[in-house]
Amino acid sequence: MDPIILDFLRQLKENNNREWFQANKKMYDTAKLEMEAFVDNLIPMMAVFEPSIKFVSAKECMFRIFRDVRFSKDKSPYKTNMGAWITKGGRKSSGPGYYLHIQPGESMLAGGVYMPETDQLKKIRQEIYYNAEEFKAILENKNAKKYFTGLSDWDKQKLPPRDFPKDFPDIDLLKNRHYTVACMLSDNQVIEKDFSKLVVKVFGLMKPLNVFLERALNG
Repeated sequence: MDPIILDFLRQLKENNNREWFQANKKMYDTAKLEMEAFVDNLIPMMAVFEPSIKFVSAKECMFRIFRDVRFSKDKSPYKTNMGAWITKGGRKSSGPGYYLHIQPGESMLAGGVYMPETDQLKKIRQEIYYNAEEFKAILENKNAKKYFTGLSDWDKQKLPPRDFPKDFPDIDLLKNRHYTVACMLSDNQVIEKDFSKLVVKVFGLMKPLNVFLERALNG
C-alpha cells in the first residue's frame, strides 16, 4: 500500500480542520485514489474464496472521510482513518463481511458481524446455542489464531441474554453484542510490497466465521 495514505492520515490527525484539509485537498485526493486502487485490486483476489463480492467496487465499499458530528461532542470534521467494508452489498450491508481499516498505529483487518439488529443478534446467538462446538472450533483454528484470537469483547454484556438458560456451558459466547474478530497491523506491514497477500490470507481465515454467521442470519 502506498505510504502516502498513512502520511496523509498522520498529518490530518494533527490538523483536523477544514482550512488545512482544503489546502491539502490534492494530497487527500491522491491518498483516496491509492486506497481505492488497493481495494479494487484486492476484490478479485478475495473473490477466489468469496465469490459473492466479485462484482462489487471499491467505491461501494469505502467509507467517507467526513464525520457526522451532529450528535457528537467531538466536532472534528474528518475521520483520521480510511476504511472499506468489503461485502457483496458494499458499505451499506449489515451482514457478515470483511473490514479493512487503515490508520497510523491502529490499522487492522476484521471480519464478522458488527452492530447487528436485535433480531439478527438473536439469530446469531441461537445458532451458537445449537452449534456451540462448531463455533468454538472455528475460533480455535490453529492457523487463524496466528493472526487473531477469539471474539472482540467490546461492548459485551455483563449478564446472560434473555431467552437462553443461564447454565448453558458456553453462555459467555452469547453475551457478545458484536460477533467480530480482528487482526492488528503495524505501519510497516501496511506499506510492505506484499501487503495485499497478507490481507487476502487473513480474510480467508475469517471466511469460516462469516459462513457460520451467514447461515445464522439466512439459513
